Amino acid sequence: MVKQIKKDAVESLTTKFKKAKSVVMTDYRGMTVAEMTNLRKALRAERVEYRIAKNRLARIAIKEAGSEAADEFLIGTTAIAFGYDDPVVPARILNEFAKTNEKLKFKGGLLEGKKINIATIEKLAKLPSKEQLLSRLLGSLQGPSSKLAMAINQAASKIVYALKAIEEQKKAQG
Repeated sequence: MVKQIKKDAVESLTTKFKKAKSVVMTDYRGMTVAEMTNLRKALRAERVEYRIAKNRLARIAIKEAGSEAADEFLIGTTAIAFGYDDPVVPARILNEFAKTNEKLKFKGGLLEGKKINIATIEKLAKLPSKEQLLSRLLGSLQGPSSKLAMAINQAASKIVYALKAIEEQKKAQG
């Protein structure tokens, strides 16, 4: 019975590691239940899953998922944040939380199955989200086209004013 529970846990973790675009492993030692609840609520709002995992089962799941081994991160108490949509979101939310709660410590993580260290996680946390990057790109693409439309509109307006001036001039002459 216990073996089956562990197999199911490994299968579940393997699926999560395969699906996740980014994974951040943290040490949560010393955090209260209320702090952990607040953190989970913030993560859940951004579609990030945060699970406490047994290190040995996580090692097996990472190997089965085909990701780079991250054994040095799986020591002591470990909670894992799985980011499925935007790889930046887990790092950003955990980094914001760690600023107000020194008990939460980064251990390392995985980005698209490749091992990343704490410095890389902190850099990820500073990147804009996927939506922000897309809106910047859209703004950059819209800039030239709106300027072109304005230039065409101004040229058409000048032609209309010129024709109107000619019309008024001919009325005055004749």
